[in-house]
Amino acid sequence: SDCNYAAGRWVFDDSRPLYSGFGCKKWLSPMWACRLMQRMDFEYEKLRWVPKDCEMEGFSSSKFLNRMQSKTLAFVGDSLGRQQFQSLMCMLTGGETNDDVIDVGYEYGLVKARGAIRPDGWAYKFPDTNTTILYYWSASLCDLEPLDASDPSAGFAMHLDRPPAFLRRYLPGFDFLVLNTGHHWNKGKLVANRWIMHLGGTLCLSRNLIRFYGSAKDVTLRSIVRWLESQLPSHPNLRAFYRTMSPRHFSNGDWNTGGTCDGTRPRNGSAVVARGVGEEGYGEDDAVGRSAVEGSGGGGVRLLDITGLSGVRDEGHISKYGVKGAAGVEDCLHWCLPGVPDTWNEVLFALII
Repeated sequence: SDCNYAAGRWVFDDSRPLYSGFGCKKWLSPMWACRLMQRMDFEYEKLRWVPKDCEMEGFSSSKFLNRMQSKTLAFVGDSLGRQQFQSLMCMLTGGETNDDVIDVGYEYGLVKARGAIRPDGWAYKFPDTNTTILYYWSASLCDLEPLDASDPSAGFAMHLDRPPAFLRRYLPGFDFLVLNTGHHWNKGKLVANRWIMHLGGTLCLSRNLIRFYGSAKDVTLRSIVRWLESQLPSHPNLRAFYRTMSPRHFSNGDWNTGGTCDGTRPRNGSAVVARGVGEEGYGEDDAVGRSAVEGSGGGGVRLLDITGLSGVRDEGHISKYGVKGAAGVEDCLHWCLPGVPDTWNEVLFALII
């Protein structure tokens, strides 16, 4: 489609949400189900995205699954990618428990290891249409390799120019792929995860890459886009998307310095959003990701551009209501579900239908 779904505005729609925040317990993590928290305002569930210059077909689970007959859709990315995956599972099932949906995580090695909190991802099959929807956690989209297999505390080689082993192994079975990364490209996350940047198989000595994490992210995204385009001759039916960054909305501080996002209505909800950012400068742009995809010239990876439309929705985050929330700490990164990530999937639906 030639439609720019990233440009438009939010309108009130009393028929929303697309599924129940109470009912989608099988697919939706309690830490993102704001209906199960102490939050009492839910107008954020009632907003629908309307593109500026074209119609966006309403989401239909049956039409989506029929389009995905005998196909596999994979989300690979960070916790925001996991939110999009859970959102889609809720949308496809109407938020209801569906005993016909089969857990096929074992087919992709997605089983919880001994001592782990959770598996590295999940995969489910809808048998009526032979459709598989899966998610794999890869916050950086880099291949992570233990520096010392006998000593987990030694950390991991973070190969900036090598796609995750999961992608290299399972890509031949994917028909649609949605990638995302962004919020782990900072010193705090790299240190906490014990990720040590490598380039060309050796320890990275470039001061620019070490000091400026946006430069390292650029190397990774350009590398993975080139790699995916190199795979297209062998997998010509693969359709790959890079989902642009989901914006944060901390005001008066950051996540650990008293930042808040406890409004009940979007501060700039009436703004007309242009591509990437609001016309009035609202939101933030994912310039690195956009440049990596558009600058490749190959056209093998498309943008799923959600940054601007999400940028005016500061009221839709978990905020102070998180089930594990500590006093004075708000989550202005992750979204309440049902909520904004449902719209990311509506745009994805429009792009692939």
